[in-house]
Amino acid sequence: MSLERTEEFDRGDWLEDKELSRVERGYLLTLMWLDKRLRLVDYLELLEDAYYKTNLQMPKSHTEQYNLDNKFWYWYPLYSLGSLSIIAYVLLAISGALLGFYYSPSATSAAGADATIAYNQIVFIQTDLNFGFMLRSIHRWAAQFMVAAVFLHMIRVYFTGAYKEPRELNWILGVVLILLTLLFGYSGYVLPWNQLAFWAAQIGLEMALSVPLIGEWAAQLLFGGFSPGAPTLMRMYILHVFVLPFVVTSLIAIHVGIVWMQGIAEPH
Repeated sequence: MSLERTEEFDRGDWLEDKELSRVERGYLLTLMWLDKRLRLVDYLELLEDAYYKTNLQMPKSHTEQYNLDNKFWYWYPLYSLGSLSIIAYVLLAISGALLGFYYSPSATSAAGADATIAYNQIVFIQTDLNFGFMLRSIHRWAAQFMVAAVFLHMIRVYFTGAYKEPRELNWILGVVLILLTLLFGYSGYVLPWNQLAFWAAQIGLEMALSVPLIGEWAAQLLFGGFSPGAPTLMRMYILHVFVLPFVVTSLIAIHVGIVWMQGIAEPH
């Protein structure tokens, strides 16, 4: 529709346009009535924009566009590392929620037992709970797979130049996500509260204390004091179950949303 035709419609002259049929007039009147009340046109424009962004991300394959048939470094599975990381994250969320039904973040010893309640619950999950060993193994291996996939995804983004303008903001967001992924893994590593978990907490505590100016404050905030104990386990549990899932899920949604808006980065 030409600009002059649009201006005529804006003035209401389109009602007298003989080229319009009754159906077209009825459609335009209905659209105007709905638009005045529901801003329908604005949302239709958003849907149209979303449609074209979705369908024009990859109009043809990279191999066709750049003639990369003989490039040994161009390996398509590298472009699925981001989606594989998300699949591992979903698997971690499901298995972690199921494990949470049976785990208790208590560093105190049960009556007549030497081990802590948290460790005893891990033993119960692995030995007495039906499919418990499989459930914990899925959670553990999915966590290791996610860390590896996120790391390799970051390397692929760097070596293909996908971190450059206009994707530098998403690159920074990805760096934050890999740091949070490592923190996710560390907090989960402490939860069994066995010897490995205790000394991992001790190492993390020493690292926090070594930070200049805010070291003691960080140690008290994250570990509940200057030596690993019950406050440490409770903080790691809250961080692992209640804080990081919401933060990481939100950042992943933003990360994927930016990729969806900008399109998949092509190799350069």
